Amino acid sequence: MSYIKGYDPDTLREQVDPRACKERLDEIGEQRSLPALLERVWLLKVLGRLEDALVLSEQSVRVARMAGTRKDLLRARILHASVQAFRGAFAAAEQELTMCADEAEGQGWSAIAAFAYQHRGKARYDAEEFDDARRDFKRALFLRQETGAPDDQLESTLLAIDAADRRRAQVVAS
Repeated sequence: MSYIKGYDPDTLREQVDPRACKERLDEIGEQRSLPALLERVWLLKVLGRLEDALVLSEQSVRVARMAGTRKDLLRARILHASVQAFRGAFAAAEQELTMCADEAEGQGWSAIAAFAYQHRGKARYDAEEFDDARRDFKRALFLRQETGAPDDQLESTLLAIDAADRRRAQVVAS
């Protein structure tokens, strides 16, 4: 089940049903499997419980490092960096996402690289680096098209490109 109902066209944040997210969080409880940890991190993030999300994201990276695959570790690191970006730690998030994107592309894992570029673009967008954000979103779009990503992923990336263009034009006009 997707908890994402859409994306805010100005902030690019996921629009979710908070009640459904809280119910899912309760349902998962204290499960310690990596998929459960990652889902809990995301739910906490979109619910605005950023301190809890940060602590749990750090734990998910440790679990992935010890018991997951390299792909699992990249996904956990990307999610951790996205929490950092939500908290305003843009430089740390950008650095981590750059390393993740580079590693994923080096391994030929285009879908994971696209995920990293999309989140790095969001971090740059939040930091008001609209040209860099747009470049990241374009790279994510290319990789997603190349891998045959689902329409909702393509649409979210196209929305992000449009938002970066709009914000860039506003900055130039002011």
